[in-house]
Amino acid sequence: MVELLKRLTETDGVSGNENKIRELIKEEITPYVDNIHIDNMGNLIAFKKGTKEHPKKIMLDAHMDEVGLIITYICDNGMLKFGTIGIDQRVLLSKRVLIGGKVFGVIGVKAIHLQEKSERENVIKQENMYIDIGASSKEEAEKLVKLGDYAAFTTEFEEIGNGKIKAKALDDRAGFGVLIETLKESYPDDIYACFAVQEEVGLRGAMTASYKINPDIGIAIEGTTCSDVPGADEHMYSTVMGIGPAISIIDRSSYSSKEIVSALIDTAKSCNIPYQIKRTMTGGNDAGIIQLAHEGVRTGVVSVPVRYIHSPVSMMDIKDYENTIKLSKEFLRKGVL
Repeated sequence: MVELLKRLTETDGVSGNENKIRELIKEEITPYVDNIHIDNMGNLIAFKKGTKEHPKKIMLDAHMDEVGLIITYICDNGMLKFGTIGIDQRVLLSKRVLIGGKVFGVIGVKAIHLQEKSERENVIKQENMYIDIGASSKEEAEKLVKLGDYAAFTTEFEEIGNGKIKAKALDDRAGFGVLIETLKESYPDDIYACFAVQEEVGLRGAMTASYKINPDIGIAIEGTTCSDVPGADEHMYSTVMGIGPAISIIDRSSYSSKEIVSALIDTAKSCNIPYQIKRTMTGGNDAGIIQLAHEGVRTGVVSVPVRYIHSPVSMMDIKDYENTIKLSKEFLRKGVL
């Protein structure tokens, strides 16, 4: 389980460039599903036949893409300018990236001792940063990279502390890791597992996939924000690490079905699975667009609490991950609503 998560987090898949991670997912799930379809957007949709006579159509969604960068300009001195994809400029400086899956670089800026006082006292803007790949000229850099190449962070997967995992892209590698593990068993209802593209830039993949699938019920599986850190008031903790998967009632993009929320809570209680309710209304996920498909879809969201999402490094508790897998499996075993 942990080895799979390591492979998932160390495989790149910036929004719009999910090819490598999609191939890895396909390899992992093929033995457990009846068929696999890749649609025009690039979503991977796997179908698993249910065991009951008149099954419902259950869409389980987890997005494949991660935040990152895209190369937009090559300077005369060989430095690269870039645009951001789903990430805040404040967490970029001095980070190591991999461009086009082959070229390493470091995000830099004018040396601190050369900056004016006003520059040192303010957040450095992304347009003043560059990626240094060690090239000394534009011609040299153009032999290595091209405009439109994607850049992903190179954070190594590590087990740290007491059962914690540090890695990049746990939003949403944690979510589709749960989905992969869930697909290894059989359930009463038909399962349409959607590994969606381009969630970080507007829920685009899930929009087209949910229209195609037209499910009875949709469940988004996420790595969600965990804010149990110094400087945050306890009532503003979105989730808390180590006390179980988070069940959402409302967030910025969606309202969960009351029936699904109740069913998830009842499942957790009856199976002695620890859980928590996501406290804040911040963030959004694919459930927000799935629930708008056709005449509307009842949706729910189950999440693994993850610290520092949308940054080059994130952290989660392996127990939360394991318990999210348990909750997903038990919820589906019971026969959904």
